[in-house]
Amino acid sequence: MKNGFIFVAVLLALNLRAAEEALPTAWNDMASAQRLQWCEAARFGMFIHWGLYSQWGCHYPGTNGELINGGSAHMMMRLKIPLAQYAKIADVFDPTNFDANEWVTIAKDAGMKYMIFTAKHHDGFAMFNSPCNDYNIVKGTPWHRDPVKELAEACRKQGLKFGVYYSLGRDWADPDVPTKNGYRSNTWDFPDETNKIFARYFKRKVLPQVTELLTQYHPAVLWFDTPEEISSAESHELVDLIRKLQPDCIINSRVGHGLGDYGVQEQKVPGSRDVKPWETCMTLNHHWAYFMGDDDWKSPATVIHDLVDIASKGGNYLLDVGPTGQGVIQPEAVDILHQVGDWLNVNGEAIYGTTASPLKEQPSWGRVTKKGDTLYLHVFDWPKDGKLLAPGLKSKIGRAYLLQPNWPGSHRRLATANGAEGVTITVPKAAPDKISSTIVLKLKGKPDVE
Repeated sequence: MKNGFIFVAVLLALNLRAAEEALPTAWNDMASAQRLQWCEAARFGMFIHWGLYSQWGCHYPGTNGELINGGSAHMMMRLKIPLAQYAKIADVFDPTNFDANEWVTIAKDAGMKYMIFTAKHHDGFAMFNSPCNDYNIVKGTPWHRDPVKELAEACRKQGLKFGVYYSLGRDWADPDVPTKNGYRSNTWDFPDETNKIFARYFKRKVLPQVTELLTQYHPAVLWFDTPEEISSAESHELVDLIRKLQPDCIINSRVGHGLGDYGVQEQKVPGSRDVKPWETCMTLNHHWAYFMGDDDWKSPATVIHDLVDIASKGGNYLLDVGPTGQGVIQPEAVDILHQVGDWLNVNGEAIYGTTASPLKEQPSWGRVTKKGDTLYLHVFDWPKDGKLLAPGLKSKIGRAYLLQPNWPGSHRRLATANGAEGVTITVPKAAPDKISSTIVLKLKGKPDVE
């Protein structure tokens, strides 16, 4: 019987160890938490997809000169464009309207605190000066400029953190990159999947280019995409390289195999908070890159509500724009971002540096963020009866007021009352902001909820 207990104890210990090893290790690491401090305080960033696919808005010239719809930035794969032909786009890629300072100013005016740029997408074309591989924007285009260098410098100048996106497990310019069942591989140029050895591509291109990105531009974030067939050993080797060259660089979970500093949600906001650090990346219209004809933009209200929702669940919002092949962020996108920035100029205190809502349920009228002993009530649907309930909140309130400098009675004390269902705040009849109004609750002590 004693031996049986010992066996069970050992088995449980082994299972527990396996479970711990299955967890993303960095999320239990104090060094990771320190690296993430600025990022979690920032809450809002700009994602930029820009590459050869942007030249004709994710369309490709047909035999009669007509532009064929390529569907997305994946047009090389969707149209099965041979590499030799796709590479010729670089011959005419000459974005003379590109202005790194203008792009960063647009992000900064929108209230964004960091920027992530596509250094290499799935097409394998490097949008930076890559000494290890001539298939890049500096050597392969008549433009001969390095947008990664210029954007990194502009971000540092204007006080934004800068990071780079790198397609890890897909590269349609390389013959050695398999994907599961060939689903996202270049099978039209390199049809034999069984002869593709990821390790060769990893040593020949990934490690050298990641080294170049770190040593040439010193990004604050390495945003990997599509780990695909990378091995656990290779993911660890890549993380070790990054930690050696730039210990403070943040890595997302798509480096693979449970590694990285934070998780990624794509085109969605989770229904509840996550105890692990996370980020939602989302497009401003329906495409990551500039897509000719896509004019269905998210409204400023939608962007603001998404930002508030994400912050209330402890996440970051990485909002994507796709500049044109000429290097211009579309005016419609700029206008939307400007309106978001106007809202953040008033309400940024309730977003930046906040943590997730302590309430056990999402209020029907909006969302809640927290900073120390302060709660911020983000009210999307203003109460018609002048009474707003913070459900389940039992804390005593030291002070309640509107966060709206130009609103009559701003910062004037609002009446509050504790009750069985929570705290009720008496508010003005009209909402200070039609999109989202913020009420500040200064608590007496830590939040008390049920």
